[in-house]
Amino acid sequence: MREMKVTGVGRLSVKPDRIRLMMNLSDTKKDYEKALEASSEMSEKLQKVFCGCGFEEEDLKTIRFSVDAEYEGYSDKNGNWKQRFKGYRFEQSLKIEFPSDNERLGKVLYALAKSGVKTEFRIQYTVADLEKCRNDLLGKAVADAKEKAAVLAAASGVKLGDISRIDYSFGNADICSEPVMLRSMAMDCSAKQEGTYGFNMVADDIQVDDNVTICFEIM
Repeated sequence: MREMKVTGVGRLSVKPDRIRLMMNLSDTKKDYEKALEASSEMSEKLQKVFCGCGFEEEDLKTIRFSVDAEYEGYSDKNGNWKQRFKGYRFEQSLKIEFPSDNERLGKVLYALAKSGVKTEFRIQYTVADLEKCRNDLLGKAVADAKEKAAVLAAASGVKLGDISRIDYSFGNADICSEPVMLRSMAMDCSAKQEGTYGFNMVADDIQVDDNVTICFEIM
């Protein structure tokens, strides 16, 4: 059986409709228990910040947490490079999502800046219906493969038969853009009124693509 293998590419321009805040908490303590205690205190403060902005406790989600021994390098009196124990470093990554709303975003960032919680965070824009976007993207990739196969078959003087195989790596790629990263201790946004920062950020459309490889029988 003769075959023709074609890779189709699907592309979409998606208008984001949700804001996602990705936050990182970290610190180093001499004792393991102190590191856990500090992590708990910081995450509780962060949760109170969001609850004060109208979110529910379960809206703030931890996506990664670790506690590791940390070492630092130094030179001894003989000039030999060595390492010594510095402490236990915890790192906790959290996220929260809500419909795109610059006013609400301004209130959240203002509350974070005034909370005293030392956190680095990123603002991402995404879409609510990720599955629909992925399916639309895959549909475009299949259509592109069929169109290319038809062109190649006509140019080669052969006829296309049935599809014999489809190769696709089912992934769970995120659909988001990340226009800005901020530190809560160094915000440079102006507060138009007490309790909020004035944000007028319009996120660009998210450009995404995917591909699928299809094998056609040829006659």
